[in-house]
Amino acid sequence: MSGILTADLACLPLLASALTSAERGWPVIPLHPRAKRPAGHAERDCPGTGRCANGHRKPEQRATTNPDLIHATWATRPYNVGIATGPAGLLVIDLDVCKPEEPKGAPDGATSLAALCERTGQTVPMTYRVRTGRGGEHLYFTVPAGVRLKCSANRLGPHIDTRAWGGYVVAPGSATADGAYEVAHEAPVAELPPWLTEMLTEPDRPAAAPVRVHDGTLAARVALERECAVISAASEGGPNGRNNTLHRSACKVARFVAWGDIPRHVVEQAIQGAGEATGLPPAECCTTIRSALDWVIAHATPRQAA
Repeated sequence: MSGILTADLACLPLLASALTSAERGWPVIPLHPRAKRPAGHAERDCPGTGRCANGHRKPEQRATTNPDLIHATWATRPYNVGIATGPAGLLVIDLDVCKPEEPKGAPDGATSLAALCERTGQTVPMTYRVRTGRGGEHLYFTVPAGVRLKCSANRLGPHIDTRAWGGYVVAPGSATADGAYEVAHEAPVAELPPWLTEMLTEPDRPAAAPVRVHDGTLAARVALERECAVISAASEGGPNGRNNTLHRSACKVARFVAWGDIPRHVVEQAIQGAGEATGLPPAECCTTIRSALDWVIAHATPRQAA
């Protein structure tokens, strides 16, 4: 009985944090206790039932402001609280601290942001701020009407990431092994300034034309064209998400190269083009594709056993 009571007491402040965010109109998701990873199953383990009956629902899609669902979730375990920034209409600037292995004097996120303001002659308005577990800060901003921003990494400077559509932030009241997340400045959430909005807006890219492959067997050509379409559609989730999609798709097609159904250079050229169309740097695409093909070709299951 005492163990159950202890678990209930541990849940209370986190439940309060989740409800406070929901009252602000910020959808929340449960994160593993004392961690930053979303709770629930990964896409590869999706059972295809319940809320995922019509396809896997990512954390951003599962985020909710429903107090009944929030009570039911945080009554079971002391989950940390994540705020789905895109659905919340937020862009959060994450000012990180330097890692221990970095050279002494390297700029942290706060220093990089100050340097950016000095270079541009601009200022960042006072807004709601949260101190992170590692000693950095999250600066919360509302996104201007009609603007849809994605996550970014180091676009504004070293150790400055942003979280918007495709991402989430750890809410105050949560804690990890590094420390607690606490409100540093209880101010109204300011609107993202136009100069930052402009810097974080990705330029429009023309839609990638469907890939048409003429070399290889029919099955190999269809598989390559399908995976190129998957890669081209991987515009959410920031560079890491696009790179992961590129790697998975290259692995799926690599077995046809191993079986001699399609030339390697044909696969590399088609997937390289699809990867670059998502905004990934050419060198990064090349490295990811080569790594995926090399590994799968070396370990491919013989056709008759596949």
